[in-house]
Amino acid sequence: MTTLTRPADPSDLGRHFRGRILSATDPGYDRARTVWNAMIDRRPALIAQCGDAADVAAAVRHARQHNLEIAVRGGGHSVQGNALAEGGLVVDLRGMRDVTVDPDARTVRVEGGATIGDLDRGTQPFGLATTGGRVSTTGVGGFALGGGTGWLDRKFGLACDNLVSVELVTAAGEQVVASEREHPELFWALHGGGGNFGVATALTFRLYELATVTAALMVCEPESGPEVVRVFRDLLTDASDDVGGGVMYATGPEEEFVPEQLHGRLSLLVLVVVAGGRDVALPQLRALLDLRPVGIMVEELPYADFQCMLDDPPGHRNYWSAEHLSSLPDAAVDAFHGAVAPMIVPSASQHVLFAAGGAAGRESSDYPVPWRRAPWVVHPFALWTDPADDDRARRWAREVRAAVKPWATGDIYLNFITDEGADRVRAGYGPAWPRLAAVKREWDPDNVFHLNHNVTPA
Repeated sequence: MTTLTRPADPSDLGRHFRGRILSATDPGYDRARTVWNAMIDRRPALIAQCGDAADVAAAVRHARQHNLEIAVRGGGHSVQGNALAEGGLVVDLRGMRDVTVDPDARTVRVEGGATIGDLDRGTQPFGLATTGGRVSTTGVGGFALGGGTGWLDRKFGLACDNLVSVELVTAAGEQVVASEREHPELFWALHGGGGNFGVATALTFRLYELATVTAALMVCEPESGPEVVRVFRDLLTDASDDVGGGVMYATGPEEEFVPEQLHGRLSLLVLVVVAGGRDVALPQLRALLDLRPVGIMVEELPYADFQCMLDDPPGHRNYWSAEHLSSLPDAAVDAFHGAVAPMIVPSASQHVLFAAGGAAGRESSDYPVPWRRAPWVVHPFALWTDPADDDRARRWAREVRAAVKPWATGDIYLNFITDEGADRVRAGYGPAWPRLAAVKREWDPDNVFHLNHNVTPA
């Protein structure tokens, strides 16, 4: 791909471009090219800060006319830095964040630049919700198109399971709508196929009644990990779909409910999320409370407020990986516990075991999300600040994968990983790969949208 050799001229994108166009000489350029992973430092030729779908279409057409590589930016959370194209054009959707709720139809239309926080805050006043991510700052588009697993997927299914329609700008710069009735094969591919097929300018989701959730966050000494994880495993194995959560080894935060001796030290945190009030939640928590954690917080609160509790701090270096597990016997629990030792502490890193299954695991649709069947996910989530620790952090994440490999399904939620090669990408899409490649050939035969976990045209 070539780059422009002259400053950006808004007229190049048409006289009616509503947004702002930035080049390297413009104020705000460096801020606009900053993404979540501090390891990513790329300099696009143009950043097209779009105001509507017409702007997106104009930006795509312009990039193709000038042979510019295209990146699409929503939340900017891609650990690979896919929101930026070196010397290319960034379709920046952050100016498109409207959330429109239809309480009678129980649907919500979310523009492509909205975050999970925007979605949750928009639906909260109506007592409605749908499956969002595990932090509020993630972009809705990349999250949902990649499949979308979150705290509520055991209750309401994956985010992609709740898609009603997707408004898309194609590689040809055309605006289309994909749904069960319109372009159904494209709509199928958008249930986990990521950003391979176009730029999602708006997504419509089904909503469900949810007034509050109850969150129980328990703090334990790390040495008690195997016992605590086994109790958590048994609880979630038998729990209703209302219950979700995870256990994570992390640096103890300086919070009132965390004992001072664990501030800044390796700690074990247990988070149980119940879709409902304390009266529903407390009986479910009895086995964990009987372990007498050294710190505990149980709170009933609006779902949107809960979603902000674990927001990742910006400005860190990031490396993520994951393995989905078919089972969690005691040997796997011990392997998970043993793999924490090399993790950088203190840091913002987390060594996580998520409970999956429930409604998400029972969904019978043939969408390209083969990992939905796994009841457990191990997720080494490395965040650190010192570049001298880069190799150490990457090595730790890989060692975690190796430790739990005997129980791994081989499937992978691609939103959870960095670039781990073509074989892992194919594992993420599973048997759906040939069908996805055929859809790619129809809608993006030149592989214009390739800054992603790429599906190549058949």
